[in-house]
Amino acid sequence: MSPHHEIHRSHRIGWLRAAVLGANDGIVSTASLIVGIAASDATHDEIVLAGVAGLVAGAMSMAAGEYVSVSSQADTEQADLKRERKELDEDGDHEHKELAAIYVARGLDPVLAGQVAEQLMKHDALAAHARDELGISETGAARPTQAALTSAATFAVGAVLPLLIVLFAPETDLIVPVSAASLLFLTVLGMLAAYSGGAGIMKGAFRVVFWGALAMGLTAAVGSVFGTAV
Repeated sequence: MSPHHEIHRSHRIGWLRAAVLGANDGIVSTASLIVGIAASDATHDEIVLAGVAGLVAGAMSMAAGEYVSVSSQADTEQADLKRERKELDEDGDHEHKELAAIYVARGLDPVLAGQVAEQLMKHDALAAHARDELGISETGAARPTQAALTSAATFAVGAVLPLLIVLFAPETDLIVPVSAASLLFLTVLGMLAAYSGGAGIMKGAFRVVFWGALAMGLTAAVGSVFGTAV
């Protein structure tokens, strides 16, 4: 009999969230910018320039934000690991009891918890405490550069989509095709994200479409009002 393989989706949460957030921001912010500029009666060249500038600025902003945020997380993790390493060197017995208490709290018998803690600490004491006491694992460790590049790339991919509509749609009225296409892109993105994460497809699609439509509607109103005023 072949072994039973269970399918879990929790391991996808980290990269899925980053990818969806980046692409969603790229579509929404760039499409909103384009719609707002178009509503102000700007020329086609001005709209394209604004869209490209929004793509570059947005991608760099996402990269910088992620790098700073994840770097701070990495600094905190390293500080915690340094302190934990010192505690292990100074009072290994106390750390063993501390680890065993964690396993008891999770449901293990005290004797078994002590044995498990002892075995894990013999194998790699710091890794055991990092994982079970601090919640730090190798797969989930903060990687600033990777996070920055991923965020910039996914934002750029999302931002390119409404820009392509601007380049190939008729120049007379860009608001409708850009808005419609962007909402379609957001619908597909929301459905894919929900499916990959095992959540409700329609609910996932509705969330991103609602906020995308609201953003584009507000920027179109602002562009129309201030464009007319100018």
